[in-house]
Amino acid sequence: MSARPQRAQGAPVAETTSGSAGDHGDGTLATEPWPRGISRRATMRISDVLGTLQLEFPAVTPSKLRFLEEQGLVEPVRTPAGYRQYSPADIERLRFVLRQQRDRYMPLKVIGERLAALDAGQDDEALSPARLATRDGVRETASSRLTAAALAEQAHATTELVTELVDAGVLHPHPGGTFDPWAREVVAAAVALAEHGIDARHLRQFRAAADRQVDLVDQLVAPLRGQRTSSARAHAGTLAAEVGELCARMHTALVRAGVADLAP
Repeated sequence: MSARPQRAQGAPVAETTSGSAGDHGDGTLATEPWPRGISRRATMRISDVLGTLQLEFPAVTPSKLRFLEEQGLVEPVRTPAGYRQYSPADIERLRFVLRQQRDRYMPLKVIGERLAALDAGQDDEALSPARLATRDGVRETASSRLTAAALAEQAHATTELVTELVDAGVLHPHPGGTFDPWAREVVAAAVALAEHGIDARHLRQFRAAADRQVDLVDQLVAPLRGQRTSSARAHAGTLAAEVGELCARMHTALVRAGVADLAP
């Protein structure tokens, strides 16, 4: 994947707060990298980044941040002493990457291509799911997990359906009774299937099939996850996301093919 030019070590970072282009000095315009209109003053340490991102992504680690940097998806400034410093704009790029991995199981190569398109001003679709930081980098701090009532409301379902999905083993709430954001898609699909007479009990087989695929992915990444190096563990997370997406595609393709055979 193509990466943006690296910032020079210790080089000063200009404050950028608005606009989509700058002057190279030779009469040509340079498009401001995405996200636009967000401060690029790099003053945040890795600990600050983790404190911001872990509210929504509890599993993010310093090794994960370094791995994403190695892939060219984010480019923090290096101080003269070699320490990394991030800007609010860097935080939003990281948030975008982590959401694409978590919510869409998107491979890093594809995420890099989308970021390149955003940098070039060719793809504004990604702006809607990303809640941009304020210009000074301050964000509201709220858990991304949902209560049963909030989950039902956002999925246009009833709390009774959410309870039925839990009782059927389709959804597994956290100990506090909350749900991860991806549960919205499960509940929304269950609502649509219920209109055709397919209830929560019928969805147990979907959960069982998904669990078998997760077990397969787990076996694949177990050797990497068992290594002590931070880069190996970060690679395990990326590999799991990419293979998980391929398993989902395979399942979808097989169901579509089988349904096509049912047509007269």
